[in-house]
Amino acid sequence: MSNASEGNAVLAFRRAATGELTPAGSFPTGGRGTGGGLGNIGGVVLSQDQHWLYVVNAGSNDITVFAVDDDDRLTRVSKAASGGDHPISIAVDDDLVYILNANSDSITGFRATEAGHLERISGSTRALGATGVNPAQISFSPDGLSLVITEKATNNLAVFGVNRAGLPDSAPTIQPSAGPTPFGFSFTKRRTLLVTEAAGGAANASSVSSYRLGRDGRLTLVEGAVPTKQTAACWIAVTPDGRYAYTSNAASQSITGFQVKPSGDLTLLDADGKTASTGLSGNPLDSVISRDGQFLYTLNGGRDTISAFRIRQDGGLTPIATLSGLPASADGLAIR
Repeated sequence: MSNASEGNAVLAFRRAATGELTPAGSFPTGGRGTGGGLGNIGGVVLSQDQHWLYVVNAGSNDITVFAVDDDDRLTRVSKAASGGDHPISIAVDDDLVYILNANSDSITGFRATEAGHLERISGSTRALGATGVNPAQISFSPDGLSLVITEKATNNLAVFGVNRAGLPDSAPTIQPSAGPTPFGFSFTKRRTLLVTEAAGGAANASSVSSYRLGRDGRLTLVEGAVPTKQTAACWIAVTPDGRYAYTSNAASQSITGFQVKPSGDLTLLDADGKTASTGLSGNPLDSVISRDGQFLYTLNGGRDTISAFRIRQDGGLTPIATLSGLPASADGLAIR
């Protein structure tokens, strides 16, 4: 999304079979962005069936829903108040949609109708672990039974259980982060949660931790604070088969690759933590992997670009191309 303060829009790109991107249009959300960074993950999210696209409008405190047709055209179908102040991240599980409102330190739930409208769930708003937590991301567990939120300011992970009515627990279970400044996270296929730790931006101090999410919604540390040897690892993407994970290191202009074992243990793909460099393309922010597991894309700040990499069989990354010309306020990535 452009995240422009005068009017937010989704920027679409067509992806060639070889991974390159070409512009395919701009689609206004009908809401407003902030014109600056959101410090988030998950501001642009596709439904599991890929027929709906959900977008935050952090400047107008609402959410826009687009229908996505078979030719990847977007049609704006609805907009709903987010249930709080400064929405930055969206979690989707089937027709259940939860919004993370950063300035309210809260979450609110909705049901998505077959026509693409969001209907607020009565009594679904919940407070996070404290006030002023500076959250970054909300997402469902793969089974839809838990909601996980990262709290950067408190160095905690907050986990809500979700019942069959779609309502969260009255208060979250709090898991102290194994490393400082938990930011982005992603699940593997085995209920293993991988969390980046930006270490407050300290030089070469970032790390990744792995946790096992139990059926009771509690997190158990598998391997804590594995160093990336890079700076400001904030975003993470996992291949569909769960074998590899990649952090985007904003202050190092690099990407760190890990092999993820079935146990959840992590091993650096490269001894120095540099699996790839975004160098002249800018500072890698958000990242996403294609559903076939062949390509990794990073949204880069500073130079306002998107970098494309081919994922090799050994987990290594081969640069493909860089697309330029994005607005400086651009935020979020979703891929079909």
